[in-house]
Amino acid sequence: MLIPPYGGRLVHLVAGAERLSLLERARRLPALQLSPRTLCDLELLATGAFSPLDRFMGQADYARVLADMRLDSGAIFPIPIVLRVSADPPLAPGDEVALRDQRNDVIALLRVEEQFGWNPEREARAVLGTTDPRHPLVAEMQSWGERCLSGPLTVLSLPRPADFAQLRLTPAQVRARLSAMGYSRVVAFQTRNPLHRAHEELTRRAADTVGGALLIHPAVGLTRPGDVDHYSRVRGYLSVVERYYDSRRTLLSLIPLAMRMAGPREALWHALIRRNYGASHFIVGRDHAGPGLDSHGQPFYGPREAQELVARYADELGITMIRFGELVYLPDEDRYVERDEAPPGARIFTLTGTQVREEYLARGQALPTWFTRPEVAAILAQAYPPRHRQGFCVWFTGLSGAGKSTLADVLTALLLERGRQSTLLDGDIVRTHLSQGLGYSREDRDANVLRIGFVASEVVRHGGAAICAAISPYRAARNAVRQMVGNERFVEVYVDTPLEVCEQRDTKGLYARARRGELPAFTGVSDPYEAPVSPELRLSTVDTPPEEGARAIMAWLEARGFVLPAG
Repeated sequence: MLIPPYGGRLVHLVAGAERLSLLERARRLPALQLSPRTLCDLELLATGAFSPLDRFMGQADYARVLADMRLDSGAIFPIPIVLRVSADPPLAPGDEVALRDQRNDVIALLRVEEQFGWNPEREARAVLGTTDPRHPLVAEMQSWGERCLSGPLTVLSLPRPADFAQLRLTPAQVRARLSAMGYSRVVAFQTRNPLHRAHEELTRRAADTVGGALLIHPAVGLTRPGDVDHYSRVRGYLSVVERYYDSRRTLLSLIPLAMRMAGPREALWHALIRRNYGASHFIVGRDHAGPGLDSHGQPFYGPREAQELVARYADELGITMIRFGELVYLPDEDRYVERDEAPPGARIFTLTGTQVREEYLARGQALPTWFTRPEVAAILAQAYPPRHRQGFCVWFTGLSGAGKSTLADVLTALLLERGRQSTLLDGDIVRTHLSQGLGYSREDRDANVLRIGFVASEVVRHGGAAICAAISPYRAARNAVRQMVGNERFVEVYVDTPLEVCEQRDTKGLYARARRGELPAFTGVSDPYEAPVSPELRLSTVDTPPEEGARAIMAWLEARGFVLPAG
């Protein structure tokens, strides 16, 4: 059952005098500040990219999406799009609220019709198929509000990023440009990665197969932490599309999509969205929208799961899936083929994303021309300097008195000795200067950890070493910081010192006070410490002096290229 309309703008968008009048009214209304993820969702709601959805989901839609990937109307919709808020300010049905961006500018007005609670674990199991905190969205969910709001939206202004403005096209604009090309069939290609030669091959092959146009449609909202920044990616897209694609049948457009990395469900969602942009066909590759490896080093989703799910619903959705496997390069024939099509005994070249980062970019080596165009290679080399010039975060976690701060001090000194600019973020010092006023509830502890994590991620983004020492007792918050920083640049060091040893070292008398009940919710006594499941390093400070532990971390960093060998 194909349920129209597709791609039509269903949300009320105002302009002129009406907009000015509503802006004046918004000043007197309670306000909600939208997260970057929710802001992306609102923009795609407002422009019809999420059609037939015309608002943030109410409870009936939300429940059915979790249960069977449909709205209450029966229309396919596999990902929940909801507005989550904290308990304050209290709102009642009929209340109007102003939705503001992170600069506090009014984006839209919402009249409350519904509010309902949600369960992060239930949603994670239904949508992501996992509650493993290594999944980037599972970690992020812990910071979302407790309630969901729904009601009619009036949009006053859409976000207008200054970068690549000519490529930021709405569904209506994309459909108009595709129509002007004169092709009835359009193949859409979703990507959050740079375009390499294999991508060129499969996209051109797909367009040739259907005899249609090609929509290259990269996501430039939130992608997986650690991905190449969208500025570098888009520069690469432009250079490749302008030089190596047929301009008469190729359209490059950016979509402000906040990805969930939800694997199969996300692939189906991406197909629906591209249908709204005018595509008739959609490319689905292996492990579409996969978030990498779980806590046990295994992929979250099977390599064919996404293709199988999209194929199951393609007819009903009204879009045809184009299935591709892994493309490999045959150097003796100078061409790409799917792996299972390679002639027996033929030489095969292939590179994984990890190999690109670890064996080429991290070492300052040029990417091979068979793999990527020189223009893209130059942009990636600029965005990804050699590993010894990249930022990283060493995160010490453990009980109070475990020895985290002492290790962090020694490690910082050793890094500075080697010429690595380093910033030390100690939990006690941060509480004095950055988190003053926070208590010791779980919410406040998490807020403190996330503040440290935010600062650390900025240090790392600018090529520095962030050395953090904080009890950080909860796995979810630590994993949220891992996602902020990027998994490949986050080094979790578990300072595994027994509780009885920590109590013996307690110069401040905190454990004694906690035992007397004077300090409620004290980690290790009256509040739990959730030990890391698979930290990068586990150290003991019982029989190992801090200098030896810090040198073990230096050896780990040196082995992975973050620090150059001494001398």
